[in-house]
Amino acid sequence: MNAEAPQRDAPADEAILWHDVECGAYTADLPLWRELAGQSAGAVLDVGAGTGRVTLDLAARGHEVTALDLDPVLLAELGRRARGLPVRTVVADARDFAIGTRFALILVPMQTVQLLADAEERRALLRCVRQHLAPAGRIALAITETLETYDTEDGLISPLPDMLERDGVVYSSIPTAIRERPDSFLLERRRERITASGVRTVACDQVRIARLTAAQLEAEAAEAFLGRLERRKIDATSDHVGSTVVMLGE
Repeated sequence: MNAEAPQRDAPADEAILWHDVECGAYTADLPLWRELAGQSAGAVLDVGAGTGRVTLDLAARGHEVTALDLDPVLLAELGRRARGLPVRTVVADARDFAIGTRFALILVPMQTVQLLADAEERRALLRCVRQHLAPAGRIALAITETLETYDTEDGLISPLPDMLERDGVVYSSIPTAIRERPDSFLLERRRERITASGVRTVACDQVRIARLTAAQLEAEAAEAFLGRLERRKIDATSDHVGSTVVMLGE
């Protein structure tokens, strides 16, 4: 029988691994980002870049990309993976940054904007990205307008886990519930780590996703003097919800 223990604070390399487990395998949005980057005559800013899922994909296709994230550990790993590619990393808060560059395309993928606390914080982000937008540039923000709530404790079948094996250690992240709140959804996950010797550690992780519609985000963008462009869609997959991509420009 495997030993089981409560999970302690993960070391920096495990923070990277959990990010890769829970975000790295998502590819459904990449064709759209490639299309938009191919249409843009200039550099790209990836907001909430993490370990570089989008940044590295675009840079490998010859695009100059600046990766912005609040987490220096994730960005350091991105920089390591980006050796030889046209990538710059900037550790900064998406609600308040000044990097002295304007971009033809600014991407905010994977519901990053919905991780902000409220409309005031979203407006701060919108004002900030507008200041970094090149003439005729575009901003693309992926959001999820609705989520289907569930709780595996109610007898529902759990979705398949996201898994990764590294150096003999298996990492597994299993969504266990999406709970509805008045202004948000709460995503709950069970993280398990099993070493080669069979030691098992378990922890629960929660992510708050703010309720947000495309029309609401476009209205908030108008207050930052950003105009609405044609919306785009990213289809749902068997493992991930679909997204509406709000397109903005000056």
